[in-house]
Amino acid sequence: MRSVWNGSISFGLVSIPVKTYSATERTASVSFVRIHEKDGGRIHYRKVCELDGEEVPNEEVGKGYQAADDTIVPITDEDLAKLPLPTTKTLTILAFVGADEIDPLQLDKSYFLGPNGVAAAKPYALLRDALEHQEKVAIGKVAMHGRETLAMLRSHDGAIAMHTLLWPDQVRSARTVAPADKVEIRENELTLAETLMDSLGDLDESELHDDYREAVEELVSAKLEGGEPAAPRTAPGAGGKVIDLMAALENSVRAARESRGENGGGGVEQDEESASVTPIGSRKTAKKTAAKTASGGGAKKTAAARKTSGAAAEKTASGKAPGGSGAKKTAGSGSSGGKKTAAKTSTAKSAAKKSTAKRSGKKASA
Repeated sequence: MRSVWNGSISFGLVSIPVKTYSATERTASVSFVRIHEKDGGRIHYRKVCELDGEEVPNEEVGKGYQAADDTIVPITDEDLAKLPLPTTKTLTILAFVGADEIDPLQLDKSYFLGPNGVAAAKPYALLRDALEHQEKVAIGKVAMHGRETLAMLRSHDGAIAMHTLLWPDQVRSARTVAPADKVEIRENELTLAETLMDSLGDLDESELHDDYREAVEELVSAKLEGGEPAAPRTAPGAGGKVIDLMAALENSVRAARESRGENGGGGVEQDEESASVTPIGSRKTAKKTAAKTASGGGAKKTAAARKTSGAAAEKTASGKAPGGSGAKKTAGSGSSGGKKTAAKTSTAKSAAKKSTAKRSGKKASA
């Protein structure tokens, strides 16, 4: 790789000569040229001087600074090299902070730093190992490509990586794009969203590729062969209509599990049910309760409850249940009452017969 900047890292009183290399490339991206739609001719942009109207070759193109009154002040590379800036050839480290203190929005371009010379190898390795051991990044300032910028150094794959950073005032506020009103998120919606995150699994970098570039290449090949371009591949169910959030989450979880070869039927409903009864603040308590149950405490209580209910069932079956003797007494009293009633009825019938006989005797004697 060709170095794009040579200088040194100022680490206290330690100076580390380094070479800077671009860490990324964009050769695989899709690039189009401008053409004249009428005849397909390519359109070129020529560098033309506005004073004489002549085209200027690249070797005669310089740089200038436009002042407030629109006056152009010529600036040469020699002028920039003489600027009294300590960061022109030196990356001065200002502080060491945690990587989570740097907003990713500030990340600009990425570079690799390599030691410049044999003598630079040991201090280079010292700074790299210190960054890795402390799990921190170094923040400094450096002048590159005609401007001074913030830079972040971190340990990466046995080397030191440098990321140029935007200045804090170059990052816009997100307040104008955030929802103006407070949005209420239900517990089951949040849990399903987290379930979907877990269902998607880990990232496989071997599956990452530029689908757009491949589609453009297929389109170009089809046009060169005189055929018709293939129909665009669209995701099923894609569209701009507003749909039910819970249904979308459930379908997403099911589709993610099916894509990973897991059984997606029924699992989503179970997750939704558990989400509706488990508040966010009591998840730790639920985990502790589950752990106690798994350790055997809950199992013993459950077994004791089953034993008690079994004993009660046996007593009921053997007739010892409360109220059994009372039923027998009721049956006995009912039987004796019936006998007394029958005796009274028989006595009344015999008295009526005697009364009839007396009346008959009196009539005969008369």
